[in-house]
Amino acid sequence: MRIAKVWVFPILRILIFVAIAAALVKLAFFAAPAAGDDTVTVPTGELVEPQVAVAVGTITNDVVVDATVVADPATPVPATLAGTVTGVDVVKGQAVAAGDRLATLRSETPQEPLVAADGTVTERKPIVKTAVITAPVAGTVTSVAVIKDQSVVVGDAVAQVAPPTFHVTGSLAADQLYRLVSRPAEGSVAITGGPAPFPCTALAIGTGASSSSGTGESGDASAPTGDSSGQSVSCIVPADVTVFSGLAAKLTIPAGVATDVLTVPLTAVEGAAGKGVVSVVGADGTSEKRDVTLGINDGTNVEVTGGLAEGDLVLEFVPGAAAVPQGDCVDPATGADLCS
Repeated sequence: MRIAKVWVFPILRILIFVAIAAALVKLAFFAAPAAGDDTVTVPTGELVEPQVAVAVGTITNDVVVDATVVADPATPVPATLAGTVTGVDVVKGQAVAAGDRLATLRSETPQEPLVAADGTVTERKPIVKTAVITAPVAGTVTSVAVIKDQSVVVGDAVAQVAPPTFHVTGSLAADQLYRLVSRPAEGSVAITGGPAPFPCTALAIGTGASSSSGTGESGDASAPTGDSSGQSVSCIVPADVTVFSGLAAKLTIPAGVATDVLTVPLTAVEGAAGKGVVSVVGADGTSEKRDVTLGINDGTNVEVTGGLAEGDLVLEFVPGAAAVPQGDCVDPATGADLCS
């Protein structure tokens, strides 16, 4: 009995464990396929380019521009008479109304003496003229350029008066100009932390639309003057709206609304203004390029005025177009602003 406990039973346990391990290895690595199962696994995925149907919709072409509130520049007041300054009536920083006197000028023009027939000579008094220089607008005197007894000529600056008015100015991206074929007369301005959005009149777009305040005493030297291409937009802030120079603003330019028109994503079109090309998907799944005419766009979708019908399928993305990096708002294929 002692031999069985010491040798027989341990050896039997070892043999049982070895048999179980061998069975598990066979099941795991050498199991034969079930009878009649001749299924072969093959890949079934298919790469399909995204498609979108031409649909009827509404395009609201609002162009939003980052802008800044800028004080209108000071107006130089010129001398209107060549002569001498006899009086200066204002100092820098003084508030004036339109028509208030800024300075007085005086000139003397000598006259030739009169010689009578008998040789008598009569001296004549010089011709004396005076001119009062007045403020052309209400505002604040930002500089006084003359002193008493100074000689001036016509056109010399006597003083500068800055009006208490402001305008909003910002820079336009080149592709935004295509969205502004029709130029509205006014826009809407929203100021961060300021009053409710208000209309901004006398909207001007293009070179010179943004008035630089210059440097020194004429205004805010940090005012933007447009982007490197010179394309800028500006409009006048109403007098009853309280603003301050340097405030950040959003200028919204309404450039048209098209309702119940055919639309496709801008990503589907090569070109974004006037004419473009889309890839139309046929019934057999193949695609062909087709010329289309385009209307306005809202930065995401574009109006199609010709070349497509409602329900036509087009490729959602232009074939071969480079991917748009995350954070990049300009589609390299279409030039469209994808973040508007």
